[in-house]
Amino acid sequence: MNNINLVKNYIKIEKGVAILGVQYDLEKVLLSDYNQSWSHNGVSGERIAKRLGDLSKIGLTSQHGVSRVGFSPLEQQAKELVMNWMRDAGMSVIQDGAGNVVGRIAGLNKDADSIASGSHVDSVPEGGHFDGPLGVITALEVAESWKDQGITPTKPYEVYIFTDEEGTRFNGGLTGSRAMTGALDMETQVTLKDADGFTFEEVLATTGKKLEGFTQAKRENLGIERFIEVHIEQGKKLEQANLSVGIVKGIAGPSWTEIIYEGKAGHAGNTPMDDRQDALTAACELILYIENAPLLVSTTGVATVGKMQVEPNGANVIPGKVTLITDIRDIEEHSRDQIVSNVVNKAQEIATSRNVEVTITEKMRTAPVPIGDEMTRILNSVFDEMKINKQYLVSGAGHDAMMLGAHIPVAMIFTRSKDGVSHNPAEWTTLTDCTISAHVLKQAIEKCMEQ
Repeated sequence: MNNINLVKNYIKIEKGVAILGVQYDLEKVLLSDYNQSWSHNGVSGERIAKRLGDLSKIGLTSQHGVSRVGFSPLEQQAKELVMNWMRDAGMSVIQDGAGNVVGRIAGLNKDADSIASGSHVDSVPEGGHFDGPLGVITALEVAESWKDQGITPTKPYEVYIFTDEEGTRFNGGLTGSRAMTGALDMETQVTLKDADGFTFEEVLATTGKKLEGFTQAKRENLGIERFIEVHIEQGKKLEQANLSVGIVKGIAGPSWTEIIYEGKAGHAGNTPMDDRQDALTAACELILYIENAPLLVSTTGVATVGKMQVEPNGANVIPGKVTLITDIRDIEEHSRDQIVSNVVNKAQEIATSRNVEVTITEKMRTAPVPIGDEMTRILNSVFDEMKINKQYLVSGAGHDAMMLGAHIPVAMIFTRSKDGVSHNPAEWTTLTDCTISAHVLKQAIEKCMEQ
């Protein structure tokens, strides 16, 4: 799709400096090819488009993507916007000490555990506009549809915005949902610093939160009966099958490990090749091993090094220190853990052979989550009633639903993503597919209400 006519350049003055900026009309692009027949039964594609468009303006980049990292003022600004929409939909709204937002409709049986949905509004740097926000907006659209239809659900219904799902700032991820479910190691969390050297507590304060409040976000009883999350597929299977939505059968569990090689910085011209302690060559050898490490163990495992810091990072200086993060995932816990163990052993072996020091710290390890038969049955029945062909998928990415899935039944609905692109400004899902997802979610939530 050619969006060039929907982008306007402008000049803004910031601290006395002229900056070229961009205005990107995501709402207009979404509406340009929307099948309006999907706006029915209280679900409004036009409303979904407007809200995705409004969110896209918070942290909009010159590449037409978004940078709205966790624990940033921009993440909080996006939450505040959605909280206003929740109130307009007739929901009561709270934000816990971890920054998690909960919008609630009490329902007829106010004392029952809730049926819930939601996702996140934070992004990776230079990310897209659908990963996270789609799950929040479609969850809210269910409440809006009931309001428009004059329906009061039989049980409480809750919409969640979880804090810092992406984990960009502290190399962790799923931070808000881990805090809520008690899976966050606070002793480790408080020792973390971001790339600018700010501690977790200092960063938390920038959003008006305190460490004790964050700790208190842990729930002994979740108060949630079932949870369903809508998310873009982040893959090509739905596109290849020409389907708008699919049913997730399981979520791979991620493991993040920080590996720091420390050698000796030196002059690139004066230090002989046989007398170097080069931290970067050690890191490179490990990265090449990681590329093939999953294949030694599993056909479904994946491993990535997507973040690395070289110090002192000078063109004529031998690197003295390299910090990298490994992201290793699989749908089977035992094979994922074996890949991690192999990488750790290889990292230590390389350190010894290259005469450098290595420090290895586990940042996150989350168990894979299979989707239970009952939740799959509910989604199957919705697909049958809507006459949608079923496509079963496995999520290689981690989601907040994983953390809840350790305690309650969860399900995920994947929405078609163009070319499988995510975490990129090119991330794209049509408004028709977004609205179909909202209908599937609504019917699935209503069936859960009947259980």
